[in-house]
Amino acid sequence: MSKKLFLIIGAPGSGKTTDAELIAADNPESITHYSTGDMLRAEVSSASERGEIIDSFISKGNIVPIEIVIETIINAIKSAPTSNVILDGYPRSIEQMVELDRYLKSETDIKLLHVIEIKVSEEVARERVLGRARGADDDVKVFENRMRVYSEPLADIQTFYNEKNILHKIDGERSVEEIVDEMQRFITSKI
Repeated sequence: MSKKLFLIIGAPGSGKTTDAELIAADNPESITHYSTGDMLRAEVSSASERGEIIDSFISKGNIVPIEIVIETIINAIKSAPTSNVILDGYPRSIEQMVELDRYLKSETDIKLLHVIEIKVSEEVARERVLGRARGADDDVKVFENRMRVYSEPLADIQTFYNEKNILHKIDGERSVEEIVDEMQRFITSKI
């Protein structure tokens, strides 16, 4: 079964995971949602050889090498129970974007249809993340670092997908219902 892939990117606090989860829950027979972190954790808990390799990096707090991340993503997409997959929080860097693109060129059964960017201002992102007060992880320094990590490669990522004519922007400063409704209409119109 060939797969249609949608990537969702957005700043911390943009709501991308929640939005994607809601859309998948509304369309269980046609859409599967993954976040990169979930895929890596699932691979670790499957106790596969790849899972053990991933665990050896994560358990030491090290970054999992890009080839392993992409193989895990491609693997999960191929074995998804539906023909449409939403992946949130990817790509997070130019390198991830370029590598995924390279892998997809040789994958005949996965087609990247669209990259959906949920746009929120830094003020809104900050208010949502720091307003949630989830302990030390969400302190200002951590937020600013996450924001910087997201923002630095963003213009290049936008340009890359714009040139392929597959970047679609959604205003993320509205209610979850409005955002999910627009995103769901967009995705279902493309599948």
